[in-house]
Amino acid sequence: MKMDRTKRFEFLLKQTELFAHFIQPAAQKTPSSPLKLKLGRPRTKQDEKQSLLSVGEKMSNKEVKATLKNAREAIRNKEFKEALKHCKAVLKQDKNNYNAWVFIGVAAAELEQPDQAKTAYKKATELDPDQLLAWQGLLNLCEKNNTSDNKHELLGIYQKLMKLYESSDKQKWHEVCLKLVDLYHQEKNYLEVAKTWSRLIQLKQMDGASKQELHQMWRKMIQLLADKVESQDNETQQLLITAFENVLSSMDKIPSDSHQKLSTDYVKFLSKLPHEENKLKLACETLITQYPNSSSSLELLAMHFIQKECFSDEALQCYSRLNTIEPTNGLGLIGVGIKAMQEKKYEEAAKNLTEGLKQAPSAITAWLYLADIHLRMHKCEATITSCRRGLELLESSGHYGNAQKKHKLLHLQAEAMIKSGDAKNAEQAFDILEQLPGSNETAVLALKGQAYLNKGQMKPASQIATELMASYPEVAETWELQGLLNYTQKDYMQAEQSFQKALKMKADCGIYYYYLGLTYWFMGEVTRKDKSKTATHLLKAAKLDTYNGRTFCYLGHYYHGIVQDKNRARGCYKKAFELNNADEEAGAAAVDLSVELGDMETALAILRTVTDQSSAGTAKWAWLRRGLYYMRTNQNSQAVADLQAALRADLKDSNCWECLGEAYLSRGGYTAALKAFTKASELNPNSVYNIYKIAAIKQIIGKYAEAVTEYKQIIQNSKKYVPALKGLGECYLMMTRNALDDCLDGRALDSAEEALQYLARAVQSRPDVSCLWKLIGDTCTTLHVLSPAKVNIGVSAILIGQDEKRNMHYLDKNELLQLGGRCYGRALTLMSTSANLWCDLGVNYYRQAQATAEGNKMSELLKKALLCLKKSVMLDSQNHHHWNALGVVASYKGIENYALAQHAFIKSVQVEQNNVVAWTNLGATYLKNENIELAHEAFKVAQSLEPSYVMCWIGQALIAEAVGSYETMDLFRHTTELGVNIEGAKGYAHWVCTTLQDKSNRNSELYKYNIVQMNAISAAQVVMSKYTERIQTDATAFTMLGYLNEYLSLKKQAEEAYHRAFVLLQNTEDEEKLNCAQRNWMRALCAAGQYEKAIQTYKLNPLVEFDDIICLALAYLKKGLLQESAKAYEKALTIARTEKEKAHIMIALAMIAFREGRMDNAKTLLFKCSMLKEPNVESLQALCALGLLKKDTTLTTAALNELLKCSDKINSTYESCLLSSGMFSLQANSLAVQRQAAKAVHSNPADPALWTLLSRLVPQHTPQMAEGGVVAGSIAEILSSHQTKNALLFSAANQLAAGKHAAANEPKNALKTIQKAVHLYPDDPAVWASLMAACHMENTLSRLENTKPKHTALEEMFVTTITTKVETEKTMPTPYLQSLENWSLQQAATGLKEVGRHSEAEVFCTKVLKRHPEHPMVFLLLRQVQCEQLLLSQQRLPDTVLGELKKAVMSNFTSVTAWHWLAEVYKSQGLMIAAEMCYRQGLQLSSQQGNMNGKLSSLLRLALLALSLSTMKVQSNRWTSLVKEATGEAQKISFCPLAGLFQALLQFVVKMGARETRRLLERVVYQPGYPESIVSVGRWYLLRHLWAKNDDELITVLLQNAKMKGDSRVEELHKKLIESF
Repeated sequence: MKMDRTKRFEFLLKQTELFAHFIQPAAQKTPSSPLKLKLGRPRTKQDEKQSLLSVGEKMSNKEVKATLKNAREAIRNKEFKEALKHCKAVLKQDKNNYNAWVFIGVAAAELEQPDQAKTAYKKATELDPDQLLAWQGLLNLCEKNNTSDNKHELLGIYQKLMKLYESSDKQKWHEVCLKLVDLYHQEKNYLEVAKTWSRLIQLKQMDGASKQELHQMWRKMIQLLADKVESQDNETQQLLITAFENVLSSMDKIPSDSHQKLSTDYVKFLSKLPHEENKLKLACETLITQYPNSSSSLELLAMHFIQKECFSDEALQCYSRLNTIEPTNGLGLIGVGIKAMQEKKYEEAAKNLTEGLKQAPSAITAWLYLADIHLRMHKCEATITSCRRGLELLESSGHYGNAQKKHKLLHLQAEAMIKSGDAKNAEQAFDILEQLPGSNETAVLALKGQAYLNKGQMKPASQIATELMASYPEVAETWELQGLLNYTQKDYMQAEQSFQKALKMKADCGIYYYYLGLTYWFMGEVTRKDKSKTATHLLKAAKLDTYNGRTFCYLGHYYHGIVQDKNRARGCYKKAFELNNADEEAGAAAVDLSVELGDMETALAILRTVTDQSSAGTAKWAWLRRGLYYMRTNQNSQAVADLQAALRADLKDSNCWECLGEAYLSRGGYTAALKAFTKASELNPNSVYNIYKIAAIKQIIGKYAEAVTEYKQIIQNSKKYVPALKGLGECYLMMTRNALDDCLDGRALDSAEEALQYLARAVQSRPDVSCLWKLIGDTCTTLHVLSPAKVNIGVSAILIGQDEKRNMHYLDKNELLQLGGRCYGRALTLMSTSANLWCDLGVNYYRQAQATAEGNKMSELLKKALLCLKKSVMLDSQNHHHWNALGVVASYKGIENYALAQHAFIKSVQVEQNNVVAWTNLGATYLKNENIELAHEAFKVAQSLEPSYVMCWIGQALIAEAVGSYETMDLFRHTTELGVNIEGAKGYAHWVCTTLQDKSNRNSELYKYNIVQMNAISAAQVVMSKYTERIQTDATAFTMLGYLNEYLSLKKQAEEAYHRAFVLLQNTEDEEKLNCAQRNWMRALCAAGQYEKAIQTYKLNPLVEFDDIICLALAYLKKGLLQESAKAYEKALTIARTEKEKAHIMIALAMIAFREGRMDNAKTLLFKCSMLKEPNVESLQALCALGLLKKDTTLTTAALNELLKCSDKINSTYESCLLSSGMFSLQANSLAVQRQAAKAVHSNPADPALWTLLSRLVPQHTPQMAEGGVVAGSIAEILSSHQTKNALLFSAANQLAAGKHAAANEPKNALKTIQKAVHLYPDDPAVWASLMAACHMENTLSRLENTKPKHTALEEMFVTTITTKVETEKTMPTPYLQSLENWSLQQAATGLKEVGRHSEAEVFCTKVLKRHPEHPMVFLLLRQVQCEQLLLSQQRLPDTVLGELKKAVMSNFTSVTAWHWLAEVYKSQGLMIAAEMCYRQGLQLSSQQGNMNGKLSSLLRLALLALSLSTMKVQSNRWTSLVKEATGEAQKISFCPLAGLFQALLQFVVKMGARETRRLLERVVYQPGYPESIVSVGRWYLLRHLWAKNDDELITVLLQNAKMKGDSRVEELHKKLIESF
């Protein structure tokens, strides 16, 4: 841009020098130019300013020239502002100085001041219009700023410059001329373009330009004027014609491609000029002559004829010639089509016009004719489309001269919209009709009236009809509208008259005959059947208007409904559909009649025609019918696709959804079919069929419960709907079979009873349906697997041949099977040749034979079964099920025809190779005949065919058992995994029990895999539970079940199983089995805590075996009959065989002696045990436990040392750890207790019992390690589910000890842990007691933090719950349960007292005392509550009250807390010595009881009492010594932070400034392990000590520590100390 500006600026300077002689004033005689003055020495700036700013002095001409020269130099040096100053100085002297204005224009333009520059240039041109300089500057400025205003000014500038250059500079004139032409072209001023260019060509011709140059200029002129020639004026068009003629005449090569192209362009141009028709024809003839094989000229001429609507012979000849040259030419086809239209060959015309418009879519006239043809053929939508295309072309062409075409198109469009009968189209038609000229003409008004009728607006239509009848009664359209109005209002008589009048005026109008025939059709039955009326007029209409499809449609109705001529009717429907393929009624009728007549090809042809032209969502009738056709021909995938397409047209058509559901069902798409029928049912809730199909599909896919619900919904409305009753019977039958497979016998019986009831109702309605009788027989026969004792089913009286409809008759198993046989027989009377029914009857007889105990009857039934099955095989020898059933019956023990059985099974396999049941049965037959190899091969084939079939695996297991394979147990286990089976269950349980009885294999890999890893005991117990539920007469099975239950600690279940075995064996002759069953039962009774029953069982049949006597002795012992127990044990001792047995008996006798209080005898017996040849571990453990109970440290230590010597014989580390911890607890070594448990855990980290023990011991002995106890409990819970309850309880206790509450640690707190335990074990009173403690802790913390407690008023609920659980609990020790109940009562009263609800606490205690008057602890609590109220009144208690309180405490002499409470009362009354004695009494009791917590509490309370008295300086030495003594003893028990604080405070009281004081206080503050509450107190006193010592450095350290811990009390104290200082 800089370069361009510089060039322009240099150019202006040069021009200024060139035209210097023009800018001198007229009076000046000096010939030299001021711009050519010689450049002298430049003046100083001061001189310049002096010359420029002098005021009042007039410049001389010489000075003006000099100043202009300076301006020119400044411009040349690009000092434009200086140049402006010079020019302004000149203009002050000479306002009309041309050069100055030019220079101002130059400088202003360079300074980006276009407006000032333009003004300066214009001023210069006004001063001297004939000078070039200013015009050139103005030209440059306008070209530079190319705005619309500047373009307008450029026209004048170019024109002026052309005048100035015309005589002086031809080259410049030529350049300006080109620019002017370009500007005119941009402004689309084609006339000026043509004139200017013509002038340029003339000058070129005058200058002698060459022919080639002129040729190119004429071509350029054509290019410039080629746009929109039809809209240009005549002069421009003539100039363009001249240009074309000159170009064509100046071409050298003729013919040539360029000449042909240019000639074609010329013809195209002429075709756009209507008034140049002669030239056009001449040009076309010339072009055709020169280029006979080219169709372009004919196309242009044809287009011209079409545009002119000229159909003369010349035009037809043109069309013919064009079609001859190019048969598919669009314009030629259009011309032929229009000719066919004139000959009323509408189909041919429409075809040619449609094809022609594909090639020449811009032919507006062709669209007009096509629309007219479509309307005549009653194709309204096609007419509307053609009209729209023609109108779009008219608008896009911008040529609106031919308004007549537009009006014709609009009229056709409106008429088509109205005749389509669509209300929306009618609304649009109103707008179109308003655009037509003469909108009030008769035809237009009639169309408006019909449009109102289409919209259903009778009133305006009636008004128009009335106006037309009044004004134009002689016009047919008037009576047409009136007739349509009457027809719409169903006034058929008046409509008849109106249409007849219309026909009188237009007798050849087919539409009127159609309307009249339609009127007769709807007038009534008589006129409809009157051939002279309906049929005659419709036939006349069809003859006159062969393209009205509705006429043929109603003719089809007439022939179909009146004449009953289906062939003729189908022909009419087919014709109607061919005329209008959008006529769904005609198409559907044609297809339906074709189907009825068996002409499927015609039907499919019609349907394909529609579906091929339609998209999914349209032509619903065609898609639906074709889909139904595909369904009938089993082409289900195609049917689904077509029905889906039909549904897209109407998603709310329930019938279509129903058909789609059927198609999905036929294809096997049950889920999709279910959704389809569900949708159909939603759309049509009253359709029973849809609900039935929903139920049937759910039945097919195995959702029997849901299917039953659907079937019952049908039965509620249609009680005798047999398909639904049958479906209910089938569903309940399948539910029965599933329940039997899962060994849910009770559910199976219920389902079978329901099935029989519904099937009875079905046969009552339809006794002639054989499948109903078969289903009843199937239901009765299915229950053959159940125990006879279980089967007692109620059946309807109808089924047993009675007429009592309401009575139910209950049948046992045999009767039920007989009923099934009779039902099969009833079905056979209806279908005697059904092989399946004969097979079912034979199987039923076989099941009856299995259920009967009579030999003759069984033999007779088996013969019947065999005959029936042979009959079924004769009827259908290709059914493998029949052969298989025959083989099973033939191999039964009453027949045992193994040859026949083998033959039958082989035939079954031959009929069906993939027959796992037959192969398995064949293998069983071989196994029965001890042919193990063949049996194995048969079972192997069965396994390969279906690996999940359980019976073949049982066969392999039996073979493995027979050959003694180690895989036997694994095979039996696999059968239980595949499903419940009687043989597999019993076999697996047998092997599990056998393996468990062998005590020597516990460490073997086989035992670990088969029993431990495979969870064999639980699995065997489950399958045996199901086995015994099904088979209730197998004593061995019940014995195994009891044995497995014992292993799983299911004591009650074990007792029940052993009892069942004992009952079953009571009538047997095998005394050994009976005694064994009795022994097992007694053992289970003892384990279940039923000692009295165990003793009574022994007395029923006294046993003399060692184990029996031991069991009896144990029962006596547990029952509390110690003497009887001792006698039994002594009797057993006499028959004991081994030293171990004797030792165990002596231990038991020692336990009895201990219970009787004979401690020395107990010790003696235990010592005797330890003196045996083989020291007995149990005796040493008992001896150690005895020492612990008697608090005999010596005995305990000695026994424990001996026990440790036998550590290799101890199986349980837990017991040793428990005894060791007990010894350390007896020695008051709490830390050693925890360490002993921790040591055991580290040695055996996989033992959950040890982790539980550690979690139990930590809060009791080392509460400061409570967080570790929580972890131990969590690990125990993870390791074993059996430890979950204890683990949760002990974890909660540790969390309580560690202060884990909800506010501090919400995810893991005591309340949440114990809540989990309550949910898991709601019957355990200990769990509820723990929950009570957790709620108390949360409430206490809430009060301390001044927040509202969340768990209030729960005390009585907890007490009631714990009392109830204690009363119902039988397995826990009674003292333990009593202690829980007592604690809950105390806790409830304490909780009420702590929250200030003293009256409620008093009422609670009184209520408890009424139930338990001898409850000293509650009595003490009552006194505490009453005393609390007195103490709150701050009155001194009378001596009598104190005496009563002391009596209450003495009644609870062993309660440490009672003595502590009495001490607090004495303290409040100032009786310090009495308080001290109470604390000492509590300390003595704690020591005697071994209660370390009580002892520690007593010592600390005693120390606190002494510390408070030591500050009073009264007997200070005594109290000081007491503080030291008490805290020292407390520290000996365990690490006690509070004791350390008391020692530091005592030192502070005795000597605040001593170094020992700082040491003790710093130990409390900085040593780890001290709780923050204690540390805060120590910090407070340490600050006072350091302040007194003026130790600023340590004070700073202490304050930093307090700030880090958030101790604001210390910071406040420090501020107060500073303020006081």
